[in-house]
Formats: sequence, C-alpha cells, structure tokens
Amino acid sequence: MKSLVLLNNTQVSLTLDRLAYQVFERHGDLKDTVLIALQPRGVHLGRRILEKVKAFSNKSEVPYGELDITFYRDDFRRRDGVLIPSSTNINFSIENKKVVLIDDVLFTGRTVRSGLDALLDFGRPETVELLVLIDRRFSRELPVQPDYTGRTVDVISEEKVRVDWSENNDKNEVILFSDIQNDEG
Repeated sequence: MKSLVLLNNTQVSLTLDRLAYQVFERHGDLKDTVLIALQPRGVHLGRRILEKVKAFSNKSEVPYGELDITFYRDDFRRRDGVLIPSSTNINFSIENKKVVLIDDVLFTGRTVRSGLDALLDFGRPETVELLVLIDRRFSRELPVQPDYTGRTVDVISEEKVRVDWSENNDKNEVILFSDIQNDEG
C-alpha cells in the first residue's frame, strides 16, 4: 500500500488557522452563529476550529455542538452488525441561527446530507454553511459543495484520504493511501 502525506503537521496548523479566520471574517461578532461538528470524524476538526474561532473573536463562549448521524445515513440498514451511535451534544436551539457544519473529509456528500437531515430535528436554521478540511472534489454523488475548504484533492475512487489527529497537536496530518499496484516495480 502506497501512501503520501498531503498535509503535514505545520500545514494542518496553518490550514486550521485560515479556516477559523475565514469563519470569523464572514460571521464577525458571531452573533447567531453556531458551530456543529459531525460525529465521529468531524469532532476532532470541530473542536480545533472552535478554539481558534474563540481566540480570533476574543469570545470565551461560542455555541458548539456535536451531531451523530448514524440513523440518518441512507446506508445504515445495509450494514452488517450492530450499529453503535456516537453521542449528540447540542444543548441549544438552531432556530434562525447561522450554522457552520464541520466535517473532516467531503467525499460523496452523503454524510453531509445525513447531517442536514439530523440537524432539522434541532430547529430550522437561517443558513447552513459547510466547512471541511479536505474536499475530494470529483467523488461527489450528491450536489454538495463546501463553503470553507482546507485543501481540495483530486483522487480516484480506489484512493483513500485519512486525517490523523494527535491529542497534543504535535502530529496532525492528512494522508492519501492507494492500493493500486504500479507495474514499474
């Protein structure tokens, strides 16, 4: 299996700063803005974006939640085994709020669609924007486009993108994996 580092720790850190600043720039005082990360993989990104947005805005509190979409997925009945959902932690209304939905990798768009369905159980937002660290641009099955993108990568379907997070932020990276065999050796 071949792998390639798409973003190293320094590049991930700079990208997170840029994404958080873009959210702050677009939403200003963050009045009526909430951040919601999609479980499970968007949570690591969401927590980091939250801390950076709070720092840029000099606010100690920015509404932040984590949304489980397990039973909103269109493929959940097709999976073998018992599904174990993550927890949802949204202790505020999103009614008439500007929601920034956060996930690590945008692939087919189905996870985002599931997130939108689940989100409506918490109210009707004024707007919903999408923030992703990685956009796999040519893999879309649904018409979903991010408003904030860390990096766009053009990969084929046999290639996988994985985001690795470390607890103390000293080894965050984005890796591209490929199972394709090269005939040249």
